[in-house]
Amino acid sequence: MKKTTKKVAPKKVSAKKSAEKESPILKDVKQLYAFMQDNSIDTIEYDQNGLYLRLVKSKPAVMPVPVAVGGVGAVAGANPAALPQEQYKEVIKAPLMGIFFRGSSPSAPPFVKEGAQVKKGEVICLIEAMKVFNEVRADFNCIIQKVLVENGKPIKQGDALFAIERI
Repeated sequence: MKKTTKKVAPKKVSAKKSAEKESPILKDVKQLYAFMQDNSIDTIEYDQNGLYLRLVKSKPAVMPVPVAVGGVGAVAGANPAALPQEQYKEVIKAPLMGIFFRGSSPSAPPFVKEGAQVKKGEVICLIEAMKVFNEVRADFNCIIQKVLVENGKPIKQGDALFAIERI
C-alpha cells in the first residue's frame, strides 16, 4: 500500500494584509521622511506620546583640493571670448571637472568678490563633482581681479576660474 502525501503550497501574504500589520510608528516615520523630501527639509523632530524621533539628512563630504595656478601670456590670433585666461597675466585654474559654485549655497554670499584680498589657504569656491563638494583654496596671498566663470556653470579641468594678482 502506498501512502500519498499532498504538498501544500505556502500561503501568499497579500500586500494589503502586510500593510495592515505595519506598525503605526513605522507609518509615522515614513510620512515624516516623505514630508522632509517633498519640502527640502534637512532636519525634523517628532515628539508624541513618549516617542521622540529626530531625522537628519547627511551632508556631502567636503574635501580640499589643491589649486593649479598658471601664468599665461597673450597668444597672437587667439579668440579672447573663447579663452578668457589669455587676457590676464595670471589665473587660478580648475583642478577638476564639475559644477562651479561661488558660495556654500545659493542664498549664501560668495566666498570671494572681485577686488578682494585672499590669504593663503582661504576657500575661494566649491566644485561639485559626483555629488561631492570640493573646496578650492588659494595657494598663496592674492587679489581677485575678476571672476571668470558664472555661478552654477559646468567647468572642465584646467578652465580659468579667477584672474588674480599675487601680493
